[in-house]
Amino acid sequence: MKPVAIIGGGITGLTAAFWLKSRDIPVRLFEGGDRVGGVIQSVRRGEYLAECGPNSILETSPVISDLIRALGLGTRRVYSGPLAENRYVVRGGKPLVIPSSPGGFLRTPLFSFPAKMRVLAEPFIGRAPEGVEESIGQFVQRRLGREFLDYAIDPLVAGIYAGNPQMLSVTQAFPKLHALEQRYRSLFVGQFLGAKERKRSGQVSKQDAKKFSFDNGLQVLIDTLQSRLEGEIQTGAPVHCLRRGEDGWTVDLDHGAALECGAVLLALPSHKMAALEILGTPPLEIASLSEVQYPPVASVVLSFHRADVAHALDGFGMLIPEKEGFNILGSLFSSSLFPGRAPEGEVTITSYIGGARHPSLALKKADELVELTLKDLGTILGVRGRPTFQHVAVYRQAIPQYNVGFGKYRALMNAMELKAPGLFVAGHARDGVSLGDSMVSGHNAAGKIGAFFASNPTHFGNLQHPVTV
Repeated sequence: MKPVAIIGGGITGLTAAFWLKSRDIPVRLFEGGDRVGGVIQSVRRGEYLAECGPNSILETSPVISDLIRALGLGTRRVYSGPLAENRYVVRGGKPLVIPSSPGGFLRTPLFSFPAKMRVLAEPFIGRAPEGVEESIGQFVQRRLGREFLDYAIDPLVAGIYAGNPQMLSVTQAFPKLHALEQRYRSLFVGQFLGAKERKRSGQVSKQDAKKFSFDNGLQVLIDTLQSRLEGEIQTGAPVHCLRRGEDGWTVDLDHGAALECGAVLLALPSHKMAALEILGTPPLEIASLSEVQYPPVASVVLSFHRADVAHALDGFGMLIPEKEGFNILGSLFSSSLFPGRAPEGEVTITSYIGGARHPSLALKKADELVELTLKDLGTILGVRGRPTFQHVAVYRQAIPQYNVGFGKYRALMNAMELKAPGLFVAGHARDGVSLGDSMVSGHNAAGKIGAFFASNPTHFGNLQHPVTV
Protein backbone atom coordinates (compact mmCIF):
# COMPACT_ATOMS: atom_id res chain seq x y z
CA MET A 1 0.00 0.00 0.00
CA LYS A 2 1.35 3.41 -0.94
CA PRO A 3 1.66 5.82 1.98
CA VAL A 4 0.66 9.45 2.23
CA ALA A 5 3.69 11.75 2.16
CA ILE A 6 3.28 14.69 4.55
CA ILE A 7 5.71 17.52 3.91
CA GLY A 8 6.16 19.66 7.01
CA GLY A 9 6.36 18.64 10.66
CA GLY A 10 4.50 21.46 12.36
CA ILE A 11 1.26 20.95 14.27
CA THR A 12 -0.76 20.70 11.03
CA GLY A 13 1.34 17.91 9.56
CA LEU A 14 1.54 16.03 12.85
CA THR A 15 -2.23 16.26 13.39
CA ALA A 16 -3.00 15.06 9.87
CA ALA A 17 -0.52 12.19 10.20
CA PHE A 18 -2.05 11.09 13.49
CA TRP A 19 -5.61 11.00 12.16
CA LEU A 20 -4.53 9.15 9.00
CA LYS A 21 -2.58 6.58 10.99
CA SER A 22 -5.52 6.11 13.35
CA ARG A 23 -7.49 4.88 10.30
CA ASP A 24 -4.68 2.51 9.26
CA ILE A 25 -3.63 4.73 6.38
CA PRO A 26 0.19 4.58 6.20
CA VAL A 27 2.02 7.89 6.41
CA ARG A 28 5.54 9.24 6.04
CA LEU A 29 6.21 12.69 7.43
CA PHE A 30 9.21 14.66 6.18
CA GLU A 31 10.55 17.65 8.12
CA GLY A 32 13.45 19.69 6.76
CA GLY A 33 14.60 20.85 10.19
CA ASP A 34 16.07 18.86 13.05
CA ARG A 35 12.86 18.73 15.12
CA VAL A 36 9.10 18.62 14.67
CA GLY A 37 6.60 21.00 16.21
CA GLY A 38 7.36 24.16 14.26
CA VAL A 39 6.93 27.26 16.43
CA ILE A 40 5.61 25.17 19.34
CA GLN A 41 8.46 24.57 21.76
CA SER A 42 8.49 24.59 25.54
CA VAL A 43 11.79 25.07 27.39
CA ARG A 44 11.98 23.81 30.98
CA ARG A 45 14.79 25.00 33.24
CA GLY A 46 14.23 23.91 36.79
CA GLU A 47 11.00 25.50 37.97
CA TYR A 48 10.86 27.90 35.02
CA LEU A 49 8.92 27.12 31.85
CA ALA A 50 9.22 29.25 28.71
CA GLU A 51 6.97 28.89 25.69
CA CYS A 52 8.94 29.92 22.61
CA GLY A 53 5.85 30.29 20.43
CA PRO A 54 2.15 29.97 21.29
CA ASN A 55 1.28 29.81 24.98
CA SER A 56 -2.20 28.30 24.83
CA ILE A 57 -4.84 26.65 22.66
CA LEU A 58 -8.34 28.02 22.26
CA GLU A 59 -10.95 25.27 22.44
CA THR A 60 -13.01 26.64 19.53
CA SER A 61 -13.95 23.35 17.86
CA PRO A 62 -14.95 19.84 18.94
CA VAL A 63 -12.16 18.65 16.64
CA ILE A 64 -9.59 20.02 19.10
CA SER A 65 -11.16 18.21 22.05
CA ASP A 66 -11.35 15.02 19.98
CA LEU A 67 -7.60 15.14 19.36
CA ILE A 68 -6.76 15.64 23.02
CA ARG A 69 -9.05 12.76 23.95
CA ALA A 70 -7.65 10.46 21.25
CA LEU A 71 -4.11 11.17 22.46
CA GLY A 72 -5.06 10.40 26.07
CA LEU A 73 -4.00 13.85 27.25
CA GLY A 74 -7.17 14.81 29.08
CA THR A 75 -5.59 14.40 32.52
CA ARG A 76 -2.60 16.54 31.54
CA ARG A 77 -4.66 19.37 30.08
CA VAL A 78 -4.67 22.53 32.21
CA TYR A 79 -7.27 25.26 31.72
CA SER A 80 -6.50 28.87 32.49
CA GLY A 81 -7.79 30.03 35.85
CA PRO A 82 -9.91 33.01 36.89
CA LEU A 83 -6.76 35.17 37.17
CA ALA A 84 -6.50 35.02 33.38
CA GLU A 85 -9.93 36.48 32.59
CA ASN A 86 -8.95 40.14 32.43
CA ARG A 87 -7.44 41.46 29.23
CA TYR A 88 -5.64 44.78 29.16
CA VAL A 89 -4.97 47.41 26.51
CA VAL A 90 -2.43 50.13 27.18
CA ARG A 91 -3.59 53.75 26.91
CA GLY A 92 -1.62 56.70 28.18
CA GLY A 93 1.11 54.29 29.23
CA LYS A 94 -1.23 52.44 31.61
CA PRO A 95 -2.90 49.02 31.20
CA LEU A 96 -6.70 49.36 31.21
CA VAL A 97 -9.09 46.41 31.42
CA ILE A 98 -10.99 45.70 28.20
CA PRO A 99 -14.69 45.85 29.10
CA SER A 100 -16.60 42.57 28.78
CA SER A 101 -20.16 43.88 29.04
CA PRO A 102 -22.22 46.76 27.62
CA GLY A 103 -22.23 48.45 31.02
CA GLY A 104 -18.49 48.05 31.33
CA PHE A 105 -18.02 49.56 27.87
CA LEU A 106 -20.01 52.64 28.85
CA ARG A 107 -17.94 53.11 32.03
CA THR A 108 -14.46 52.29 30.75
CA PRO A 109 -11.83 55.04 30.47
CA LEU A 110 -10.32 53.13 27.53
CA PHE A 111 -12.53 55.07 25.08
CA SER A 112 -13.70 58.66 25.08
CA PHE A 113 -17.41 59.58 25.24
CA PRO A 114 -17.53 60.53 21.52
CA ALA A 115 -15.88 57.20 20.64
CA LYS A 116 -18.48 55.29 22.65
CA MET A 117 -21.32 57.13 20.90
CA ARG A 118 -19.71 56.36 17.55
CA VAL A 119 -19.55 52.65 18.37
CA LEU A 120 -23.19 52.62 19.47
CA ALA A 121 -24.15 54.00 16.05
CA GLU A 122 -22.75 50.88 14.33
CA PRO A 123 -26.15 49.23 13.59
CA PHE A 124 -27.04 52.23 11.42
CA ILE A 125 -23.96 51.98 9.18
CA GLY A 126 -24.57 50.44 5.75
CA ARG A 127 -22.71 47.58 4.10
CA ALA A 128 -19.56 48.08 2.05
CA PRO A 129 -20.10 48.29 -1.72
CA GLU A 130 -20.17 44.86 -3.31
CA GLY A 131 -16.87 43.75 -4.78
CA VAL A 132 -14.75 46.15 -2.70
CA GLU A 133 -12.01 44.53 -0.59
CA GLU A 134 -11.29 46.65 2.46
CA SER A 135 -8.46 46.40 4.94
CA ILE A 136 -9.54 45.65 8.50
CA GLY A 137 -8.47 49.22 9.27
CA GLN A 138 -10.79 50.69 6.65
CA PHE A 139 -13.60 48.38 7.69
CA VAL A 140 -13.40 49.23 11.41
CA GLN A 141 -12.94 52.96 10.90
CA ARG A 142 -16.02 53.00 8.66
CA ARG A 143 -18.19 50.98 11.03
CA LEU A 144 -16.85 51.86 14.49
CA GLY A 145 -14.69 54.96 14.19
CA ARG A 146 -11.01 55.86 14.35
CA GLU A 147 -10.55 55.67 18.11
CA PHE A 148 -11.94 52.13 18.27
CA LEU A 149 -9.53 51.19 15.48
CA ASP A 150 -6.56 52.69 17.33
CA TYR A 151 -7.30 51.30 20.80
CA ALA A 152 -9.13 48.05 20.12
CA ILE A 153 -8.46 46.62 16.67
CA ASP A 154 -4.88 47.80 16.11
CA PRO A 155 -3.63 46.06 19.30
CA LEU A 156 -5.81 43.02 18.56
CA VAL A 157 -4.28 42.69 15.10
CA ALA A 158 -0.82 42.95 16.67
CA GLY A 159 -1.73 40.14 19.06
CA ILE A 160 -3.09 37.77 16.41
CA TYR A 161 -1.09 38.47 13.26
CA ALA A 162 1.69 40.80 14.46
CA GLY A 163 0.25 42.69 11.51
CA ASN A 164 -0.77 46.10 10.20
CA PRO A 165 -4.53 46.78 10.23
CA GLN A 166 -4.20 49.02 7.19
CA MET A 167 -2.75 46.10 5.22
CA LEU A 168 -4.68 43.04 6.46
CA SER A 169 -7.75 42.16 4.42
CA VAL A 170 -11.00 42.01 6.37
CA THR A 171 -12.29 39.41 3.88
CA GLN A 172 -9.25 37.16 4.19
CA ALA A 173 -8.00 37.76 7.75
CA PHE A 174 -11.35 38.34 9.50
CA PRO A 175 -13.88 36.62 7.23
CA LYS A 176 -16.49 36.26 9.98
CA LEU A 177 -16.63 40.03 10.48
CA HIS A 178 -17.09 40.55 6.76
CA ALA A 179 -19.77 37.84 6.66
CA LEU A 180 -21.64 39.40 9.60
CA GLU A 181 -21.82 42.74 7.81
CA GLN A 182 -22.91 41.19 4.54
CA ARG A 183 -25.56 38.97 6.09
CA TYR A 184 -26.94 41.13 8.91
CA ARG A 185 -25.67 44.61 7.95
CA SER A 186 -24.71 45.14 11.61
CA LEU A 187 -21.88 43.48 13.55
CA PHE A 188 -23.83 43.77 16.80
CA VAL A 189 -26.97 42.17 15.37
CA GLY A 190 -24.91 39.51 13.61
CA GLN A 191 -22.96 38.66 16.75
CA PHE A 192 -26.19 38.08 18.66
CA LEU A 193 -27.86 35.98 15.96
CA GLY A 194 -24.65 34.18 15.01
CA ALA A 195 -24.23 32.91 18.58
CA LYS A 196 -27.29 30.71 18.10
CA GLU A 197 -25.81 29.20 14.92
CA ARG A 198 -22.47 28.49 16.62
CA LYS A 199 -24.27 26.75 19.46
CA ARG A 200 -26.04 24.43 17.01
CA SER A 201 -22.77 23.62 15.20
CA GLY A 202 -20.72 23.04 18.35
CA GLN A 203 -18.36 25.89 17.43
CA VAL A 204 -17.28 28.44 20.03
CA SER A 205 -16.18 32.00 19.26
CA LYS A 206 -12.54 32.77 20.00
CA GLN A 207 -13.70 35.42 22.44
CA ASP A 208 -15.61 32.86 24.52
CA ALA A 209 -13.47 29.76 24.00
CA LYS A 210 -11.65 28.19 26.93
CA LYS A 211 -7.85 28.47 26.94
CA PHE A 212 -5.73 25.47 27.83
CA SER A 213 -2.23 24.13 27.84
CA PHE A 214 -0.64 21.10 29.54
CA ASP A 215 1.15 20.47 32.81
CA ASN A 216 4.55 20.78 31.14
CA GLY A 217 3.63 23.21 28.38
CA LEU A 218 2.48 22.78 24.80
CA GLN A 219 5.53 20.62 24.13
CA VAL A 220 3.50 17.81 25.72
CA LEU A 221 1.22 17.83 22.67
CA ILE A 222 4.14 17.69 20.23
CA ASP A 223 5.97 14.96 22.15
CA THR A 224 2.83 12.83 22.36
CA LEU A 225 2.07 13.17 18.65
CA GLN A 226 5.69 12.34 17.85
CA SER A 227 5.60 9.22 20.01
CA ARG A 228 2.38 8.05 18.34
CA LEU A 229 4.05 8.47 14.95
CA GLU A 230 7.27 6.68 15.84
CA GLY A 231 8.87 5.26 12.71
CA GLU A 232 6.85 7.48 10.37
CA ILE A 233 8.76 10.75 10.92
CA GLN A 234 12.01 11.70 9.21
CA THR A 235 13.70 14.95 10.29
CA GLY A 236 16.52 16.63 8.40
CA ALA A 237 14.71 15.61 5.24
CA PRO A 238 13.95 18.59 3.01
CA VAL A 239 11.84 17.84 -0.07
CA HIS A 240 12.72 19.65 -3.27
CA CYS A 241 10.58 18.02 -5.94
CA LEU A 242 7.21 16.27 -6.33
CA ARG A 243 6.39 14.28 -9.46
CA ARG A 244 2.88 13.18 -10.36
CA GLY A 245 2.48 9.99 -12.33
CA GLU A 246 -0.44 7.92 -13.58
CA ASP A 247 -0.86 6.00 -10.34
CA GLY A 248 0.37 8.38 -7.67
CA TRP A 249 3.24 10.64 -6.68
CA THR A 250 7.00 10.46 -6.23
CA VAL A 251 8.64 12.56 -3.54
CA ASP A 252 12.27 13.41 -4.28
CA LEU A 253 14.47 13.99 -1.24
CA ASP A 254 18.02 15.25 -1.01
CA HIS A 255 20.86 12.84 -1.79
CA GLY A 256 18.83 11.09 -4.50
CA ALA A 257 16.33 9.31 -2.24
CA ALA A 258 12.72 9.04 -3.44
CA LEU A 259 9.40 7.75 -2.13
CA GLU A 260 6.44 6.44 -4.13
CA CYS A 261 3.21 7.52 -2.49
CA GLY A 262 -0.50 7.65 -3.14
CA ALA A 263 -1.01 11.27 -2.05
CA VAL A 264 0.96 14.26 -0.80
CA LEU A 265 -0.01 16.78 1.88
CA LEU A 266 1.83 20.09 1.91
CA ALA A 267 1.78 21.47 5.47
CA LEU A 268 4.31 24.19 4.81
CA PRO A 269 4.63 27.98 4.99
CA SER A 270 3.89 29.70 1.68
CA HIS A 271 7.51 30.55 0.96
CA LYS A 272 8.58 26.92 1.41
CA MET A 273 5.79 25.69 -0.84
CA ALA A 274 6.93 28.20 -3.46
CA ALA A 275 10.42 26.64 -3.47
CA LEU A 276 9.08 23.21 -4.43
CA GLU A 277 9.25 21.94 -7.98
CA ILE A 278 5.98 20.21 -8.77
CA LEU A 279 5.98 18.25 -12.01
CA GLY A 280 2.81 16.90 -13.53
CA THR A 281 0.24 17.51 -16.23
CA PRO A 282 -0.13 20.44 -16.36
CA PRO A 283 2.90 21.77 -14.44
CA LEU A 284 2.01 23.84 -11.38
CA GLU A 285 3.44 27.36 -11.25
CA ILE A 286 3.47 28.34 -7.59
CA ALA A 287 6.49 30.64 -7.31
CA SER A 288 4.20 33.61 -6.53
CA LEU A 289 3.48 32.08 -3.09
CA SER A 290 6.86 33.46 -2.05
CA GLU A 291 5.28 36.93 -2.15
CA VAL A 292 3.20 36.29 0.99
CA GLN A 293 4.72 38.33 3.80
CA TYR A 294 5.94 36.65 6.99
CA PRO A 295 7.36 39.40 9.24
CA PRO A 296 9.84 38.40 11.96
CA VAL A 297 8.74 38.13 15.59
CA ALA A 298 10.82 37.70 18.74
CA SER A 299 9.50 36.08 21.92
CA VAL A 300 11.10 37.36 25.13
CA VAL A 301 10.29 35.37 28.27
CA LEU A 302 11.32 37.00 31.56
CA SER A 303 10.73 36.03 35.18
CA PHE A 304 10.88 38.34 38.19
CA HIS A 305 10.44 38.29 41.92
CA ARG A 306 6.77 39.01 42.59
CA ALA A 307 7.74 42.01 44.73
CA ASP A 308 9.58 43.55 41.75
CA VAL A 309 6.40 43.88 39.65
CA ALA A 310 3.95 46.57 40.71
CA HIS A 311 1.06 45.39 38.55
CA ALA A 312 -1.18 42.61 39.87
CA LEU A 313 -0.84 40.65 36.58
CA ASP A 314 -4.46 39.62 37.11
CA GLY A 315 -5.23 38.72 33.54
CA PHE A 316 -4.39 37.03 30.29
CA GLY A 317 -2.02 39.80 29.30
CA MET A 318 -1.86 43.19 27.66
CA LEU A 319 -1.91 44.49 24.10
CA ILE A 320 -0.23 47.73 23.07
CA PRO A 321 -1.57 50.06 20.36
CA GLU A 322 0.97 51.46 17.92
CA LYS A 323 -0.05 54.98 18.96
CA GLU A 324 1.44 54.36 22.42
CA GLY A 325 4.95 54.27 20.96
CA PHE A 326 6.37 51.24 22.79
CA ASN A 327 8.74 48.61 21.38
CA ILE A 328 6.82 45.52 22.41
CA LEU A 329 3.58 44.48 20.71
CA GLY A 330 2.16 43.08 23.92
CA SER A 331 2.76 40.66 26.76
CA LEU A 332 1.20 37.52 28.21
CA PHE A 333 1.09 37.11 31.97
CA SER A 334 2.26 33.51 31.63
CA SER A 335 2.36 32.57 35.31
CA SER A 336 -1.18 33.93 35.75
CA LEU A 337 -2.39 31.85 32.82
CA PHE A 338 -1.14 28.45 33.98
CA PRO A 339 0.65 26.98 37.00
CA GLY A 340 4.22 25.76 36.88
CA ARG A 341 5.63 28.63 34.81
CA ALA A 342 7.68 30.18 37.63
CA PRO A 343 8.88 29.23 41.14
CA GLU A 344 6.86 30.20 44.19
CA GLY A 345 7.18 33.93 44.82
CA GLU A 346 8.04 34.74 41.20
CA VAL A 347 6.14 35.61 38.02
CA THR A 348 6.78 35.04 34.33
CA ILE A 349 5.89 37.49 31.53
CA THR A 350 6.16 36.65 27.82
CA SER A 351 6.50 39.64 25.49
CA TYR A 352 6.61 39.92 21.70
CA ILE A 353 8.64 42.30 19.56
CA GLY A 354 8.69 42.95 15.81
CA GLY A 355 5.97 41.94 13.40
CA ALA A 356 4.82 44.25 10.62
CA ARG A 357 5.00 47.15 13.09
CA HIS A 358 8.72 46.93 13.93
CA PRO A 359 10.28 44.12 11.82
CA SER A 360 13.88 45.26 12.33
CA LEU A 361 13.57 45.17 16.12
CA ALA A 362 12.85 41.43 16.13
CA LEU A 363 16.24 40.74 14.55
CA LYS A 364 18.31 42.46 17.24
CA LYS A 365 20.62 40.46 19.49
CA ALA A 366 19.06 38.61 22.43
CA ASP A 367 20.51 40.93 25.08
CA GLU A 368 19.21 43.98 23.20
CA LEU A 369 15.74 42.44 22.99
CA VAL A 370 15.78 41.81 26.72
CA GLU A 371 16.72 45.45 27.44
CA LEU A 372 14.01 46.80 25.11
CA THR A 373 11.48 44.61 26.87
CA LEU A 374 12.62 45.56 30.35
CA LYS A 375 12.34 49.25 29.49
CA ASP A 376 8.72 48.89 28.34
CA LEU A 377 7.68 46.59 31.19
CA GLY A 378 9.17 49.03 33.66
CA THR A 379 7.07 51.87 32.31
CA ILE A 380 3.81 49.96 31.87
CA LEU A 381 3.81 47.36 34.65
CA GLY A 382 6.18 48.89 37.16
CA VAL A 383 8.82 46.16 36.76
CA ARG A 384 12.11 46.91 38.49
CA GLY A 385 15.30 44.98 39.01
CA ARG A 386 16.81 42.28 36.81
CA PRO A 387 15.02 39.13 35.62
CA THR A 388 15.65 35.90 37.51
CA PHE A 389 15.20 33.94 34.27
CA GLN A 390 15.22 34.84 30.59
CA HIS A 391 14.74 33.09 27.28
CA VAL A 392 14.63 34.64 23.81
CA ALA A 393 13.41 32.98 20.62
CA VAL A 394 13.42 34.68 17.21
CA TYR A 395 11.31 33.60 14.24
CA ARG A 396 12.62 35.30 11.12
CA GLN A 397 9.47 34.41 9.17
CA ALA A 398 6.74 34.09 11.77
CA ILE A 399 3.11 34.62 10.76
CA PRO A 400 1.61 34.84 7.25
CA GLN A 401 -0.07 38.15 6.56
CA TYR A 402 -3.49 37.78 4.97
CA ASN A 403 -3.18 41.23 3.42
CA VAL A 404 -5.46 42.85 0.85
CA GLY A 405 -5.05 40.74 -2.28
CA PHE A 406 -4.26 37.54 -0.36
CA GLY A 407 -7.27 35.91 -2.01
CA LYS A 408 -5.23 35.22 -5.14
CA TYR A 409 -2.80 33.10 -3.11
CA ARG A 410 -5.65 31.20 -1.48
CA ALA A 411 -7.13 30.62 -4.93
CA LEU A 412 -3.77 29.31 -6.15
CA MET A 413 -3.55 26.81 -3.27
CA ASN A 414 -7.11 25.69 -3.98
CA ALA A 415 -6.23 25.31 -7.66
CA MET A 416 -3.24 23.16 -6.76
CA GLU A 417 -5.61 20.61 -5.22
CA LEU A 418 -7.96 20.71 -8.22
CA LYS A 419 -5.32 20.49 -10.95
CA ALA A 420 -3.17 17.83 -9.30
CA PRO A 421 -5.33 14.98 -7.91
CA GLY A 422 -3.76 13.55 -4.79
CA LEU A 423 -2.04 16.80 -3.80
CA PHE A 424 -3.44 18.56 -0.72
CA VAL A 425 -2.62 21.78 1.12
CA ALA A 426 -3.20 22.52 4.82
CA GLY A 427 -2.01 24.78 7.59
CA HIS A 428 -1.62 28.45 8.37
CA ALA A 429 -0.58 29.29 4.83
CA ARG A 430 -4.28 29.14 3.93
CA ASP A 431 -6.55 27.96 6.75
CA GLY A 432 -6.03 30.42 9.62
CA VAL A 433 -3.05 31.41 11.77
CA SER A 434 -4.07 30.28 15.26
CA LEU A 435 -2.87 27.03 16.78
CA GLY A 436 -6.44 25.74 16.88
CA ASP A 437 -6.94 26.66 13.22
CA SER A 438 -3.92 24.54 12.28
CA MET A 439 -5.15 21.56 14.31
CA VAL A 440 -8.54 21.74 12.60
CA SER A 441 -6.85 22.14 9.23
CA GLY A 442 -4.78 18.99 9.76
CA HIS A 443 -7.87 17.05 10.83
CA ASN A 444 -9.83 18.22 7.78
CA ALA A 445 -6.95 17.42 5.43
CA ALA A 446 -6.86 13.86 6.77
CA GLY A 447 -10.57 13.58 6.04
CA LYS A 448 -10.13 14.80 2.46
CA ILE A 449 -7.23 12.42 1.87
CA GLY A 450 -9.25 9.51 3.23
CA ALA A 451 -12.12 10.38 0.89
CA PHE A 452 -9.67 10.62 -2.02
CA PHE A 453 -8.34 7.12 -1.37
CA ALA A 454 -11.84 5.75 -1.01
CA SER A 455 -12.74 7.07 -4.47
CA ASN A 456 -9.36 6.15 -6.02
CA PRO A 457 -8.55 2.66 -4.71
CA THR A 458 -5.72 2.18 -7.22
CA HIS A 459 -3.75 4.80 -5.30
CA PHE A 460 -3.92 2.87 -2.09
CA GLY A 461 -5.29 -0.63 -2.27
CA ASN A 462 -8.06 -2.16 -0.22
CA LEU A 463 -8.84 -0.28 2.98
CA GLN A 464 -9.64 -2.45 5.95
CA HIS A 465 -11.22 0.38 7.97
CA PRO A 466 -13.41 3.37 7.18
CA VAL A 467 -11.42 6.41 6.11
CA THR A 468 -13.68 9.12 7.48
CA VAL A 469 -12.00 11.22 10.16
